[in-house]
Amino acid sequence: MLRRFLLGLTVLLACPAAFAGGPTLLVLGDSLSAAHGIPEDDGWVQLLRERLSKVGVDGKVVNASIGGETTRGGLTRLPDLLARDEPDIVIIELGGNDGLRGIAPQTTEENLTRMVRLAQKSGARVLLVGVRLPPNYGPAFTERFRATFRAVVDKTGCAYVPRLLDNVGSVPGLMQDDGIHPTAAAQPRLLENVWKVLGPMLQRETKSG
Repeated sequence: MLRRFLLGLTVLLACPAAFAGGPTLLVLGDSLSAAHGIPEDDGWVQLLRERLSKVGVDGKVVNASIGGETTRGGLTRLPDLLARDEPDIVIIELGGNDGLRGIAPQTTEENLTRMVRLAQKSGARVLLVGVRLPPNYGPAFTERFRATFRAVVDKTGCAYVPRLLDNVGSVPGLMQDDGIHPTAAAQPRLLENVWKVLGPMLQRETKSG
């Protein structure tokens, strides 16, 4: 009996994350994370769930993404989501609809900053995912919009994926006819773009758990 007890104790001490339960990830995004125009099971968030299982992370992924969501809408919804889901990691993929609607980049920056700080105050680590605007919005506006995400990172110290659609938007066949939303075939690339930063975050989260 003593030998079995010591063996069990050794396993628990070696695998604290398995004992305590895996991390909860909250994805707060727009249509790019809500699988717009494709089956939900093909979206990058669902692929993230499958990736966690494959790498042995007993994690939960809550997808709170809504098509057409703006940073103002995300900021309004975030407090209730934090209270309900108590996430360990919050992935914020918002801002694209702000830019497409011509909302001032300063407003977008302020909303994103408030969201990141709210999540950090709750004890969660934050990954901000950036997007780019089509060139027809003019170089001055698109550059200021692009700089918005870096400014938020500099102020909050959150983790950062500069471009969700990196190696997607310019590749034939990987965008839907609207030129804005990626196809199902593009979703693994979206996941890889996020995973480059999220993977190391999860390793630290699992070790600390």
